[in-house]
Amino acid sequence: MRAESLSQAESTGRKGGGRDVFSPPAGSEKGGFFRRVYEVLRQVPCGKVVTYGQIAAMLGAPRMARQVGYALHVNPEPGVIPCHRVVNRFGGLAPAFAFGGREVQAELLRKEGVAVDEEFLVDLSVFQWDGEGYIAV
Repeated sequence: MRAESLSQAESTGRKGGGRDVFSPPAGSEKGGFFRRVYEVLRQVPCGKVVTYGQIAAMLGAPRMARQVGYALHVNPEPGVIPCHRVVNRFGGLAPAFAFGGREVQAELLRKEGVAVDEEFLVDLSVFQWDGEGYIAV
C-alpha cells in the first residue's frame, strides 16, 4: 500500500473497496450475527469472562471469532453490553480495547472481582464463564 493510501485508510478507517472495516455486514444490524453476539454478552455474569471463540461457538459459528471482535468494536450500547468481559483464547485483554485500552478493560474487570495480572492476563481456569444459564439466541 502506498504511503498516501495508507494515510487515507488510517484517517477514514477504510481499506480496500471503501467499506468501513468495522461496519457490520449488510443485514447484520437487524436480526443478524452482531445482534446475536450482543445477546450472548448480555448473559455473561459479572465476575466472569468469555473468549471471542467461545461466543462464536455458542452461536454455532466456531470459525467466526474475528467477526465477534468486529461486533465489539461497534458495540451500540457501551456500558450496557459488557464487551469488557471478552478476552482472547489465552485470557489476554484486548490491546486495542475499543473504549480506552487494556488498562481500562483491566480496571472494569477488577471492579467485578476478576483478577488481572501485570501482563493483562485473566486465569481462564478460574474466571471463564461455563455457560451456565445460557439461553441460546
